Amino acid sequence: MPQKKNVREVALDILTAVQKNKAYSNLSLNHAIKESELSAKDVGLLTELVYGTIQRDMTLDYFVTPFIKNPKKMQSWVLSLLKMTVFQMHYLDRVPDRAAIHEAVEIAKKRGHKGVASLVNGVLRSIQREGVPEISAIEDPLERISVSTSHPLWLVKLWASQFGIEKTEQMCAENLHAPVQTARVNLLKTSRDEVLDMLEAEGYMAEPSALNDDGIRCLRGNIALSDAYKNGLISIQDESSMLVAHAVSPNEEDMVLDSCAAPGGKTTHLGERMANQGQIIALDLHAHKTKLIDEQAIRLGLSNIETRQMDARKIGEFFEPQTFDKILVDAPCSGLGVLKRKPDAKYTKTEADLHSLSAIQLTILQKVSGLVKAGGTITYSTCTVGREENEAIIDAFLEQNKEFERDLTLVDRLPDAVKPYVNGNSVQILPQYFGSDGFFIASIRRKA
Repeated sequence: MPQKKNVREVALDILTAVQKNKAYSNLSLNHAIKESELSAKDVGLLTELVYGTIQRDMTLDYFVTPFIKNPKKMQSWVLSLLKMTVFQMHYLDRVPDRAAIHEAVEIAKKRGHKGVASLVNGVLRSIQREGVPEISAIEDPLERISVSTSHPLWLVKLWASQFGIEKTEQMCAENLHAPVQTARVNLLKTSRDEVLDMLEAEGYMAEPSALNDDGIRCLRGNIALSDAYKNGLISIQDESSMLVAHAVSPNEEDMVLDSCAAPGGKTTHLGERMANQGQIIALDLHAHKTKLIDEQAIRLGLSNIETRQMDARKIGEFFEPQTFDKILVDAPCSGLGVLKRKPDAKYTKTEADLHSLSAIQLTILQKVSGLVKAGGTITYSTCTVGREENEAIIDAFLEQNKEFERDLTLVDRLPDAVKPYVNGNSVQILPQYFGSDGFFIASIRRKA
């Protein structure tokens, strides 16, 4: 019978899979938690080790590399083990250095051979003795931000050119924080106060969102496992994402198109805000994703959502022009606003990805635009930050479609906390503003 792995061995397995096989850290972590028989305390440490090591990969490289003679010849799992251990030594106060080093040497013995264990011990003892290199020694400010916050230099340069150095540094620093779990209350079934009382009775610690009247923040426990969730009283959704339904602001009698709908968080929010009246047509390219939307609608008690497996770019073949009162284009994007949740994404994205995505985003917007009624609005949103996928898409669309105009009433539909960040017909939420996801929302209107 194979020996049960301890928490650091499980963490190393995940880190190696992410590094070697380009596995998604969040999926690998969830799978490992289900498969391993770790205590709740160890699950917490496992999550911290995996996300922390990935979040700070470039910083840890900077710390470890000077102590390795031939880093390129080193096996990837050994390098991951060294980084994970230095992460504990440098960032986790509660783990004594000697304990972290001892564990690493034991893992090296088990996975490799005596020479590997000796190498691991030697490198870590040297780091313990001499300390890590000072990041402040890096003279170029953008390179310093890149290394200190583990964001690729091309991305830091891009953001600095658009938002300035100060906001870029704040954003990169915010992306190193663990996200707070947030949820949306289903106001068709209950009130926020009732849900907070129920969660407290179940042993969770939650508070109202300062951003959304129907939002809550969970400070302890996983509310996706709560009775409130099972009974359709809440949906797991980020606070920034909740703003999209405010921006669309559908009426109870509206015909609404959600053109890129899965997994259904925004779709069901629209359904709730329409008091389960009117009709929402929700599209996704994949059948298993439309099924997710259907499942959420059933859990929440919504019957005004009809899902269709369809490419949004082909929707003009199935509906008459000017069928819909409101259209939501929650476009596929680079996801650079959600790096707290998907830390490995910042190392795999390239500038070329932004170019190819922007072409898809503009095409979707073009294809659905003919379906909105005169006087009707299209809300465009992404969970990313940066002009190319956001303002530039809106600018290009309006340049090519003179029958549309900027909808300057967007500000009236958004919560008060967000209003200072609205710029005409759009708002760019950066992660540091509210500790939420980075998000872009814009509204355009077909001229009456």
